[in-house]
Amino acid sequence: MNPLEAWARPPASGLRATWLGHSTVLIEIDGLRVLTDPVWGPRASPSRLAGPKRFQPVPVPLRAMPPVDLVLVSHDHYDHLDYPTIRELAKRDVPFVTSLGVGAHLEAWGVRPERIVELDWWESHQLPNTGLTVTAAPSQHFSGRGLHDRNATLWSSLVIRSQRHAVFFSGDTGLTTEYQTIRERLGPFDLVMLEVGAFHPAWGDIHLGPENALKALALLGGGAFLPVHWGTFSLAMHAWDQPAEALLELGPKAGARLVMPRLGEPVEPAHAEGVEPWWRVVDTTARKPEPDTPAAITLPKAMPWPID
Repeated sequence: MNPLEAWARPPASGLRATWLGHSTVLIEIDGLRVLTDPVWGPRASPSRLAGPKRFQPVPVPLRAMPPVDLVLVSHDHYDHLDYPTIRELAKRDVPFVTSLGVGAHLEAWGVRPERIVELDWWESHQLPNTGLTVTAAPSQHFSGRGLHDRNATLWSSLVIRSQRHAVFFSGDTGLTTEYQTIRERLGPFDLVMLEVGAFHPAWGDIHLGPENALKALALLGGGAFLPVHWGTFSLAMHAWDQPAEALLELGPKAGARLVMPRLGEPVEPAHAEGVEPWWRVVDTTARKPEPDTPAAITLPKAMPWPID
């Protein structure tokens, strides 16, 4: 179904998600639209000429997106906080909720300060005149956009809760026992969005990968599982569709209810049934990083810039 046609009608269940690539998801929750980590730019990089390049197009142009009630930014890495996208969203006067310290970037790029809310872990913000609450929760990652600002800002997972539904968005993270605490304090969840791509055994502390994502899902108490952070940029040495294939194999064994729509395909978790491996017929050569992509197998501290 054309997403524009779907978005014109409210979801029957009250909760619908449209994965738009990498960690960008439009969440429709009880009459409100929330956009996570919006990235429409062609590269996850400080340069327009080098760095990881998008290998699958955004399914819907930013100019064609419907009005959004709230934008969430989990942390400041280039594949989650995108300058050209924020510049365009700043014109729409939409409010932002983000992690502590990230608001300075938003303000510098044109978002009015009164439209920015920064949260520390376990702090919450209720969107005015609505029943929607966003809570920042722990994650295990790092931050920085240059050589001299490492960990100058916070990184968070985010919980979106209305009167009827709750959604968990991991941002970027490694496996942490904090997920059990998040479940106890903020669960249960109707939809869980966990990062699964750009992983390597040497990165076990800062990224999940498919196996650890399933462990995190269990700690969170389950819920429909929408994998994110894959299928858009080549940020590691594995094939771009390896996370999807791994989840297709391991997910049923772990009792996970996988929700793996095509890019731009709106899906209601309550009505999602089965997984069609659409990625097997996608025409793309981006199965390995491009020559100009930083060596993703290197530990992040050795990268020329933090991209992920």
